[in-house]
Amino acid sequence: MSFLPEYGPKLKEDYVSVGHLPKIQKDRKKRCCSCGLFNCCKSNWQKVWVVLKPGFLALLEDPFDPKLLDVIIFDALPHMDINGEGQISLAKEIKERNPLHFGFQVSSGGRTIKLRTRSSSKVKDWVTAINAARQPPEGWCYPHRFGSFAPPRGLLEDGSMVQWFIDGQAAFEAIASSIEEAKSEIFITGWWLCPELYLRRPFQNHGSSRLDALLEARAKQGVQIYILLYKEVALALKINSLYSKQRLLNIHENVKVLRYPDHFSSGVYLWSHHEKIVIVDNQACYIGGLDLCFGRYDSPEHKVTDSPPVIWPGKDYYNPRESEPNSWEDTMKDELDRAKYPRMPWHDVQCALYGPPCRDVARHFVQRWNYAKRNKALNEQAIPLLMPHHHMVIPHYKGRSKETNDEAEGKLYHDRDIDMRKPVLTSRTSCQDVPLLLPQELEPQELSNADLRVTDLDIINHSDRLNKKSFNQPLLNRKAKLESSHQDLPMRSFVDNLSSLESSSIRRFDSSKDDRNLMDKKWWEKQERGDQVASVLDIGQVGPRAACRCQVVRSVGQWSAGTTQIEGSIHNAYFSLIEKAEHFVYIENQFFISGLSGDDTIKNRVLEALYRRILRAEREKRRFKAIIIIPLLPGFQGGIDDGGAASVRAIMHWQYRTICRGPNSILQNLFDVIGPKAHDYISFHGLRAHGKLLDGGPLVTSQVP
Repeated sequence: MSFLPEYGPKLKEDYVSVGHLPKIQKDRKKRCCSCGLFNCCKSNWQKVWVVLKPGFLALLEDPFDPKLLDVIIFDALPHMDINGEGQISLAKEIKERNPLHFGFQVSSGGRTIKLRTRSSSKVKDWVTAINAARQPPEGWCYPHRFGSFAPPRGLLEDGSMVQWFIDGQAAFEAIASSIEEAKSEIFITGWWLCPELYLRRPFQNHGSSRLDALLEARAKQGVQIYILLYKEVALALKINSLYSKQRLLNIHENVKVLRYPDHFSSGVYLWSHHEKIVIVDNQACYIGGLDLCFGRYDSPEHKVTDSPPVIWPGKDYYNPRESEPNSWEDTMKDELDRAKYPRMPWHDVQCALYGPPCRDVARHFVQRWNYAKRNKALNEQAIPLLMPHHHMVIPHYKGRSKETNDEAEGKLYHDRDIDMRKPVLTSRTSCQDVPLLLPQELEPQELSNADLRVTDLDIINHSDRLNKKSFNQPLLNRKAKLESSHQDLPMRSFVDNLSSLESSSIRRFDSSKDDRNLMDKKWWEKQERGDQVASVLDIGQVGPRAACRCQVVRSVGQWSAGTTQIEGSIHNAYFSLIEKAEHFVYIENQFFISGLSGDDTIKNRVLEALYRRILRAEREKRRFKAIIIIPLLPGFQGGIDDGGAASVRAIMHWQYRTICRGPNSILQNLFDVIGPKAHDYISFHGLRAHGKLLDGGPLVTSQVP
């Protein structure tokens, strides 16, 4: 542990005593007294080896045993003590009743543990060393932009890279390739996971690409695999995570699985961590909207039929609007009659991160895994605690940004042929190649010397505090809301496909043809040859692997990660992005439920951000468009009027309340201020696919969620 470079440099290590761990079973020769005299062996306190790393404090049985007894992962939380200088204290001395005991406590990540040493001087040494670990460049004890646990990446040449994938065909191919190349460990978490899912198609030709086969092959090579599944409410959902867990555990002893949360014991019934993450060797990470489950593999064609089965075998021919599988015992057996029902296509996006942002996502997974382990499998030796890998966390004002190196490095790479498979892109790359996932931070020269003395929270979240402060303040030009002032407003522009949009309303935003002409022809030739991803059929499915400024944001709370406060950095980032949008906002989501300021029922304020931005566009007489794509109906079984379709009706109610029904809807509030011109600024759409069930068979259609 002390010398493993992947966990960062050793800051301090020594034996200390702890009282919160289960008793460590030792040989009689190693007992600290004979025959139990003085009852010292019956005490809860026991000696362990403690190693301080930049991002955590690890407890081991001894220096030569790699087994982790406990770990405190450093995090920025409000319960921490703050000394007179305004610095966060991870550790502090505590007074013991027994004058022969010398103790201190460490608090982070919603936990506090007490430790003892042999002298007061050692206590001071430990407290000083642990509190020094909170300082930059590590910086884990400071919230960053948007209140995120993770700092912005790519401001320096740190190897941060990003790549996007459209639909399951491209995303699953990339995930399968990464899993096949795994050397040490794989982290997977999702809302639904199907071990029998084929990641490559046609499935008859790619038997080895089945998820359980891929994981088994790597597990047999010594790769450690950790899978965190959402534990559903069985009465409401039929994803059967227990079946998935049992199948996964039968693969190999190197596959570890946890389901979380326990609904009745935790009191969590309606919440799920809806994230989908695959992390390989802390080097490549896939995040986005695609679970590794049935019904998600698709191509841009979005075919609604497959008879005889070539692409979607058995229960992977999936349409939850028609029928949900009642049994998962035979996944190769059809649930739907392919001669009567179409499959429901699935459109989604996945993003790959490489370098420091990947390790930020891995740190998030480790926090969630460890919290689930402590709550569900505290004494299960087969389920280990995990430690986050180390990387430098450099605040934006501590180093030079990429732009400062443009002139020095531009000529060097000007005529060089770039291989997109290698993690190399220079700062001279065009802005079309390097997407800015989040707004840029303040540049170093914009900060005065006084600014450098304040904390990251003061610097980064100044504007965010203004946003949050104004969430519940109604705009002056918003008319008073009367419950009966308007009837429900029709969604005039809710259409099934985008072709019905007036071309004039989106022409200025469609500059892809012009962009292509500006980009290097050799680069496009390489993409079209498929040099970047071997089996990609169309450049439109896969983006370039490019250097990028990015930041990992999340939504966590006490129930999901053990934090003492809710981190809403995703929400803060959404609000900021919409607020700063210049020409348009494009949103694709499974649901669209949000609230305006003053709405005490719905707390998120994405709708408020859209409302404010549209009013600003009207006030400034500038063109602006919000385009929102959602499924026409929620992807749950049953018609709207069916007795068992309560979930469908509930979601539809809240979506209509957000969009057009009642005084809390965005359309009614916009109509109150700008009248029918509201439709010039915001529109709602759904996607739909068509096809024939069989050769010469009936024409069928299905929504595309």
